Amino acid sequence: MQRATTSIARALPSSFRIASKPRRAATALQILRQNTPLSARSYATTPATMSATPISANAVLDLIKNRRTYYPLSKDLTITPARIEEIVKEALQHVPSSFNSQSNRVVVLFGAEHEKLWDFTTEILKAIVPTEAWAGTGGKMAMFKAAAGTVLFFEDQAVVEGMQAKFALYADRFPVWAAHSDAMLQHTVWTALEAEGLGANLQHYNPLVDAKIAEEWKVPSTWKLAAQLVFGGKTGEAGEKAFNPVEEKFKSFGA
Repeated sequence: MQRATTSIARALPSSFRIASKPRRAATALQILRQNTPLSARSYATTPATMSATPISANAVLDLIKNRRTYYPLSKDLTITPARIEEIVKEALQHVPSSFNSQSNRVVVLFGAEHEKLWDFTTEILKAIVPTEAWAGTGGKMAMFKAAAGTVLFFEDQAVVEGMQAKFALYADRFPVWAAHSDAMLQHTVWTALEAEGLGANLQHYNPLVDAKIAEEWKVPSTWKLAAQLVFGGKTGEAGEKAFNPVEEKFKSFGA
């Protein structure tokens, strides 16, 4: 590091010594970039850790493309429950959040606990869905129950409110940012589970089931339910997916 600093110092023009501090800093940065190979430059805003598995952007994009919604699902798992827990915990630790607030919370249900969720969801819905419309709703509940498990995603309102109090200027944005982080977590877990050969579909029966979930699994009152990811073995292919032209959704300037 000392040699690199010395080399850069020698490369500085004589006018550098009399320039203002901001100008000196800008000049030094420019020379540093010129003397640093492109492959060695880093543009990260937070310290990076080396991944144990070499990966390319195309590999990541392939995983994103392969993530699909699957119905129905079976109780056959391609990986162990312990591996599923590991995937969820790793995603929970590393998905970004605003101001590193880490407001995401997760509960994973397997087997009988998973079935219990869809049993009481069925009971709750049966009390409010018209009899003539129940056949379709009841069929969905049976389909979800037939899967292997469910990941429950929450946002801890104690964290959100704490950030609102600490950074009052952005108070109205923290609930939105927490939702952004939770959405990234949902997508990450969903994509990772599918990479292991599982199928999944994302449901939103909150807030109807919130109180029962909190009671049954002793979930803290500050945890606000956001979504339910049902997972299990694939029993068929995903349906066709239509795409609008990317030109309608993308703009680029200055490239």
